[in-house]
Amino acid sequence: MKTKKLKFIDLFAGLGGIRLGFEQACQDRGIETECVLTSEIKPYAVQTLKYNHNHDNFVGDIYQLKNEDIPDFDFLFGGFPCQPFSASGKRQGFADTRGTLFFEIERIIKHKQPQGFILENVEGLVKHDLENKTDDIGRTLKTILYKLEDELGYVVSWKVLDSLYFGVPQSRKRVFIVGTKKDKVSLDNFEPTYTFLNDVLEKGKKTMNTDFTRKLLKHFSIEELYGKSIKDKRGGDNNIHSWDIGVKGECSKDQIILLNKLFKERRKKQWASEIGIDWMDGMPLTLNQIQTFFPTSNLFENINVKELLDDLVEKGYIKFEYPKKLITENTENGIITNRVYDETKPKGYNIVTGKLSFEVNKILNPFEIAPTLVATDMVKIVVPDGNGIRKLTIREGLRLFGYPENYEIPVKESLAFDLLGNTVVVPVIRAVSERILDALDYRKCELIEVESLLITA
Repeated sequence: MKTKKLKFIDLFAGLGGIRLGFEQACQDRGIETECVLTSEIKPYAVQTLKYNHNHDNFVGDIYQLKNEDIPDFDFLFGGFPCQPFSASGKRQGFADTRGTLFFEIERIIKHKQPQGFILENVEGLVKHDLENKTDDIGRTLKTILYKLEDELGYVVSWKVLDSLYFGVPQSRKRVFIVGTKKDKVSLDNFEPTYTFLNDVLEKGKKTMNTDFTRKLLKHFSIEELYGKSIKDKRGGDNNIHSWDIGVKGECSKDQIILLNKLFKERRKKQWASEIGIDWMDGMPLTLNQIQTFFPTSNLFENINVKELLDDLVEKGYIKFEYPKKLITENTENGIITNRVYDETKPKGYNIVTGKLSFEVNKILNPFEIAPTLVATDMVKIVVPDGNGIRKLTIREGLRLFGYPENYEIPVKESLAFDLLGNTVVVPVIRAVSERILDALDYRKCELIEVESLLITA
C-alpha cells in the first residue's frame, strides 16, 4: 500500500522554491508528487524554471487563467508579490494592483477546494494597514485570514519564521500562511539549526580591482572591513563614508572630523527652528551655525573652517544650498506635500547623500550570517576572498537560500540576483511542508506498508 501521488500548482513560481521544499519533504517520506500547473510571468524566471523542473502545463498571467482550465490538485503554493506590503516599497497593499493578486489565489482555492495551501510573503504584511497602533495584525492580513477561514472554510495557521534558524546563513523573516481542510498545522517549536556565511562561500575566486576597491583596501585591512556598510546617508560604528576612503578626493583629518560632526548635527531639530523651516532629515547649516560645534576645542582654533568647507564643496562631498521648505498642494489625487528650495533663507552646507551609488554597499562578515538579501542590493554586496573582496557568486547566492547544488540559474548575473532576491528559503519551506504532511497524516510509506502487513497477518 502506497500513499497516493500528491498534485500541486505553483503560482508566482519565481525559482520554484516552494515547490522544491515541498517535493523534498515528500521525497523523504516516499510520497510521489506532480506539478500540474505553474504560473510565472518573468521571462528569465520562466527560462530558469524550465531548466530545472519538468512542466507539462505552464501558464503566464494568472488573470488570464480560467477556472475551468485548472486541473484538479491537492495543494496550492503561492509566494504572491510582496512589494505592496514591503518596507522597501510604497506599502500600498490592496490599493496596489499587485496586492489584488491574493484575490486570484482566493478565486482558485474557492473553485478547486484543494486539501491545503502554502502562502508566503514579507514580514511587513503582518502589520500592514493597522487600524490601531496596538493591534497585533493589520487590516490586510485580517482580510486574508477572513477570506481563507470564514469564507473558504480552511483551518489556517500563520507565523513569521526567520531562515537563520533553518540551517542557512541568512536572516530572512517571512510570514507563512498555511491551511488545510482537516487539521490545524503547527508552525511552532521547529528544531533550530545554524550555519555561518563561511560555510557556503567559495574560495579562490577572482577579486575586484577597481579604483573604488583599491581606495577601500588602502584605508582598511580585509578584517577591518568585515560587516561594514558603505553609505553617506547614515552613520554608526559599522558604516564607512565616502570621505573615509577618499572616493571623491583625499580628505584631511580635520575635514573628516568636520564631515562627521556636520553629518550628525544637520539632523537635529533645533536647526529647523533656528532656520525657520519644517524639520527634515538633513538640513544645510550656515558657516556661523557650523562654527558653534566645530572646531571641537581650542586646540583647533587656528583652523579656517570656511576653507575646509569650500574645499569639500569643490571635491563634491558637500553642497552649498538653500534650505528646503515644505509646501502642500491640493490636487485631484488628494493632498500632496513636497520640498522646494526657500531662497529667502541663507544658504548653508549640507552632506551630498544622493542614492546609494557606490559599487559596494556592504562587505559581509564570513564568521556571521548575512542580512536579508533583497534584489535591489545583491549585486552590490561583496565578500572577502584571500587578500581582496569580490561579489557574491550565483552559487553562493543559491546556497544562501538553501537551493541544492544541482540547481542552476542560466541567465545573466543581474537577472539571477533579481530572482534570488525575491525567492524563498527552501529549508524553511521544507520544514513547513513536513508539518502539513504530519497534520494530514502523510507518514513515511515504509511505515504504512509495515502496518498494512501487520493488518494482513
